[in-house]
Amino acid sequence: MDKKSKKFLYNYLNNTSPTGYESTGQKIWLEYIQPYIDDHIIDHYGTAVGIINPKAEYRVVIEAHADEISWYINYITKDGYIYVIRNGGSDYQIAPSKKAIIHTRKGTIPAVFGWPAIHVRELKNDLKMDVDTIVLDCGCDSDEEVNKMGVHVGCVVTFDEDLTELNQKYLVGRALDNRIGGFMIAETAKRLHEKKVDLPFGLYITNAVQEEVGLRGAQMISDRIKPHMALVTDVCHDTQSPQYNKIKQGDQKAGKGPVLTYAPAVHHHLLEMLIEVADKNKIPFQRSASSRITGTDTDAFAYSNGGVPSALISLPLKYMHTTVEMAHFDDIENIIRLFTVFLKGLDPGHSFRYL
Repeated sequence: MDKKSKKFLYNYLNNTSPTGYESTGQKIWLEYIQPYIDDHIIDHYGTAVGIINPKAEYRVVIEAHADEISWYINYITKDGYIYVIRNGGSDYQIAPSKKAIIHTRKGTIPAVFGWPAIHVRELKNDLKMDVDTIVLDCGCDSDEEVNKMGVHVGCVVTFDEDLTELNQKYLVGRALDNRIGGFMIAETAKRLHEKKVDLPFGLYITNAVQEEVGLRGAQMISDRIKPHMALVTDVCHDTQSPQYNKIKQGDQKAGKGPVLTYAPAVHHHLLEMLIEVADKNKIPFQRSASSRITGTDTDAFAYSNGGVPSALISLPLKYMHTTVEMAHFDDIENIIRLFTVFLKGLDPGHSFRYL
């Protein structure tokens, strides 16, 4: 990873991008890919798409989702304490003692999720941790003081946690799910440009919004692009860490390569094409299976527009939906490589034939 790419990685992932409020992250993302694309579109809800060869009839999507889990302010007490509800798959069990950011029209407000000290709680009948009991504190003594800061019901809250690295192997932080996907598809565009690859089809590099609340951004943008093929990247679980059940959740490990998924929404021929390319280029990969749905934007693309051949390339992730999500740098690199070599060899003259 060169200096320019790493600077973008940190700038993009350290920025907040809560579901429904992804605009600042999308600006950073679009600015970075601008030299590598011919055109771009942004839909009404904020999905950003960089386009190479916009006039080409055959359209291929590579996609990640731009949003991160967050909270909505739902109730403010007379004493200035704030209660929240989920915006996406936010985990109330990790919230206590976390620093947070309240997003308002006036700017951002620092806050913390408070929790009573252990020695004042009766441990045998301990306080139940839930969205009804976790409390946000922005240092105010009344609801009037909270309101004067521009904080109100409906404001979005994110955790305050920047990226770090462990053992020169792992990238660690909040919102790798799936902003790291946005980084990887942007890097794919950069590498195609650097290698001066002349693609014989239109490539739509898509950073979709609102995946965390039902794949909504992908649904909307697929109807607009009407792609002939979609390659989606998202995260999956590293099941080697404690508390995972490999019988139920499969056997994937960070550092052993991208995970290719078998599922009803995944087009079998397209999946075999990816496997063939990975084998030919000695890109390590792992396999997984999903029952009924993948739970990713793959489902939205696959079942749109009368059916779009779609496949899923996943990044093994430790501690998903926490502030310390961990991804291996080797896996990040290998997903970018797989995207790049696959697109370089794709022949639009036949949906499933290689040059």
